[in-house]
Amino acid sequence: MHIPSEKKCNQLMKKMKMMSHIVAHSHQVCSVSIFLVDQLTPIGVSLSRGLVQAAALLHDITKTRSFKTKENHALTGARFISDLGYPEVGFIVRQHVKLDHYFVSKHLSEPEIVNYADKRVLHDNIVSLEERMNYIATKYGKDKEGREYIYSLRDKTVRLENRLFKYLSFTPAELSDLLSRRLTEENSEGVSLDN
Repeated sequence: MHIPSEKKCNQLMKKMKMMSHIVAHSHQVCSVSIFLVDQLTPIGVSLSRGLVQAAALLHDITKTRSFKTKENHALTGARFISDLGYPEVGFIVRQHVKLDHYFVSKHLSEPEIVNYADKRVLHDNIVSLEERMNYIATKYGKDKEGREYIYSLRDKTVRLENRLFKYLSFTPAELSDLLSRRLTEENSEGVSLDN
């Protein structure tokens, strides 16, 4: 399996001329994703940290251009990343908006982590699932069909959040404070995501 490094992901974002606020969003989604992986790994949940990191950083790789092209950025982003030789990362990128399958395995997966993290980050702020989904509904739910689709995603993501936090010793409401504390500690120690 080939996984791009954090440095390579940043180079790709620059090459794709991603808007700075989308880059900031992607970095925050990555921080949330990695934090969750780091909390789940010690309790026996097997997830690839590097795979999650790359997919989280690259999940919106074609979003900037999608504003002009109206393309489905999840699909085109997945294709772009897969064509570069990272099909496992592309597999997750494709599912960051909507998972291919919900709750088919008793084990948590890398696509679930990135999908959930994306639903907790509004711009570059960690917010409640309710706040993020309300924002998505307001921004993208322009018609009845769009709103119904978003509400269906919201319901599935609430179930995903419940499933995820059954493993963890903290609540969804505590995620932001815990991650902020960790990032402050890492910044004072000069730690990178690439360990």
